[in-house]
Amino acid sequence: MDIFQTLESEVRSYCRGWPTTFDRASGSMLYDENGKQYLDFFAGAGSLNYGHNNPRLKRAVLDYIERDGVTHSLDMNTVAKRDLLESFQDIVLEPRELDYKVMFPGPAGANAVEAALKLARKVTGRESIINFTNAFHGMTLGALSVTGNSMKRSGAGIPLVHATPMPYDNYFEGQTPDFLFFEKLLADSGSGLNEPAAVIVETVQGEGGINAARTEWLRGLADLCQRHGILLIVDDVQMGCGRTGPFFSFELAGIEPDIVCLSKSIGGYGFPLALTLIKPSLDVWEPGEHNGTFRGVNPAFVAATEALRTYWQDDKLEKGTLAKGEHVGRSLTEIAESYPDVAMRAKGRGLARGLQFGDERIAEAVCRQAFGRGLLMETSGPVGEVVKIMPPLTITDAELEEGLGLVAQSVKGALG
Repeated sequence: MDIFQTLESEVRSYCRGWPTTFDRASGSMLYDENGKQYLDFFAGAGSLNYGHNNPRLKRAVLDYIERDGVTHSLDMNTVAKRDLLESFQDIVLEPRELDYKVMFPGPAGANAVEAALKLARKVTGRESIINFTNAFHGMTLGALSVTGNSMKRSGAGIPLVHATPMPYDNYFEGQTPDFLFFEKLLADSGSGLNEPAAVIVETVQGEGGINAARTEWLRGLADLCQRHGILLIVDDVQMGCGRTGPFFSFELAGIEPDIVCLSKSIGGYGFPLALTLIKPSLDVWEPGEHNGTFRGVNPAFVAATEALRTYWQDDKLEKGTLAKGEHVGRSLTEIAESYPDVAMRAKGRGLARGLQFGDERIAEAVCRQAFGRGLLMETSGPVGEVVKIMPPLTITDAELEEGLGLVAQSVKGALG
């Protein structure tokens, strides 16, 4: 691995926790160049909800490439884009009675967030954005300004302004009523809070530590925004496309955000693709006012369309995800209860789950033990205190059971 160490930047991170060179991947498995198999409880940080090299999606993409389908198209009209838009409307939006315009902001989740923030400011004429403690929205400057992690924020090298953090659900561990601080600042003319253009929120904070907001808290937030004329942006980049069960993670709360950010698994095959969904009344962009070279990656359109047609025309995947998620939650709770003297608790929703430790060194050791046993997991949370479990939604019951057994062994190994 000398070439990676000598030529690649020191900024690389995942490869340090998983010191091998991967070569192949299929379904829920990766294989290194020596043929060693690893069960994937990472899923490309949520980009591979349908697994590695999903055969249905692969066939659709190969057929498209073999017939010389357009690959790069900026924002030009293509057959592949039309198929995606029609499928998204027929399979996702109309059955949920959601009315959104679809914007292609660029290839990544940060692009979707940047577009959402710019549009909210343009629509309202205000600058300030409300974000939440432990949020993560991306690494570009606008997205970073509404991100909570101090290490990531410090990398900006300049002041990150025009954003004000508020306490996320249960930040004070139930000691204060919901939105007490937020409502007080909004009502107090002496608070110094600039009138917000929008609130941006994750229904489950993945990078922030698998913090799942209660549905009543999300409904309360939506109501607060409506009463005060503040736009509500839901960042569904990691938790959308079925990660929590339903296609959109906010469906469980019965809310309808003004703007929704999608990326990661919307690309189906792990291809770069992002969507910013906008209520029609908010679509006030001038042509070309927000653009980018890689808005039209047509193989991603093809894979995304095939994923919608394969997995979202019925509720089989959704029900499977919810059932598997409950099983994972029970298993993690059992692990935590097996060590009453260790600060450890299970958390999460759907197939976004975690084990939180009082000592982040234990979480790191669990993931290190897991890698040695052929299981890929990462840590999350402010100091990496949560072992994060996010397998592909298409993982088989047998693979899931195998992985949970490896998690239990890894916790035992880490605790000595």
